[in-house]
Amino acid sequence: MSLPALTTPRTGTVVKAVLLFGLLPLLVAFLSLLIGRYPLAPDAVLTALGRHLFGSGQTTPDAAEVVVVTIRLPRIAAALLVGAALATAGAAFQGIFRNPLVSPDILGVAAGAGFGAALAILLGAGPVGIQAAAFGGGLLAVTTTWLITRWHAGEGDAVLVLILAGVIVGTVFSALIALVKFVADPNNVLPVITFWLMGSLAAVSGRDLLAAGLPVGAGLACLLLLRWRLNLLAFGDEEARALGVEVERLRFAVVVGATLMTAAAVAISGVIGLVGLVVPHVTRLLVGPDHRVLLPAAAVMGGTFLLLVDDVARSLVAAEIPLGILTSLIGAPFFLSLLGRARNGGAA
Repeated sequence: MSLPALTTPRTGTVVKAVLLFGLLPLLVAFLSLLIGRYPLAPDAVLTALGRHLFGSGQTTPDAAEVVVVTIRLPRIAAALLVGAALATAGAAFQGIFRNPLVSPDILGVAAGAGFGAALAILLGAGPVGIQAAAFGGGLLAVTTTWLITRWHAGEGDAVLVLILAGVIVGTVFSALIALVKFVADPNNVLPVITFWLMGSLAAVSGRDLLAAGLPVGAGLACLLLLRWRLNLLAFGDEEARALGVEVERLRFAVVVGATLMTAAAVAISGVIGLVGLVVPHVTRLLVGPDHRVLLPAAAVMGGTFLLLVDDVARSLVAAEIPLGILTSLIGAPFFLSLLGRARNGGAA
């Protein structure tokens, strides 16, 4: 991963970022309102939105308004939110660990959230309980990883121990997920756990968006405030300290912000892989490695990418395809092409 420039981004880069990353999600979101099992024409969508926003005198909404406002708008917003959270967290983790193969679940948050949700489903909890358990499980996993690191890390190997601890904690929580699936009722409970772990936005509501939006917003604000300092970490810890950066505090703050975003996203969507690994790479190719531009651009690209994948998931075949399957099938070839580009001398 190339070192980020510490100069002010060029005007052309800023204009390109504003045009591309400002208009692209709006266009994709509008197109997403049109497609699905109940296709709608653009004028029908605009009419439904107008009725909802300004009222029409009707006592009950028509079918188009129900589809657009009640079903598709929350799902579109959730796809944008979850994709933005995973991609931004992935870009931030790649920055603090100086490793392009790092993803948001490197510290075990996805496995912890999966265990929390699986346990809640096994115990018969409702949707709110499942989301709360998933969020709590993700935070528990990362907290465990951090405590192990604090206990065992020496002066110079904190990053290595943190990554290794995350791998071990993730493995333990994955084993706990397998244990829950083993004891679950194979006819009723096990299919629910399996489908949740594959990832889906089918059941997202406005209340879910509010519950996830608060921690995602807090984590995103933290990362955006610290994004210029991430550039200094690319030169190594010693150089960053020489430039006045408190490396341990910065790394801790970034881990907290990225973990909040990832745990909240996984809590409402399930486990969706490769978004936080592939999207930061693609974004880096478009805007460069400067985190001042990379992080907000990754948020937009991640949301747009997941929204497109969700459109495919709900319209390709009659039965909805889990998002985790599609993101892996789509993201893996992209990542392989990026590896080939890096081998041939291109920036990845």
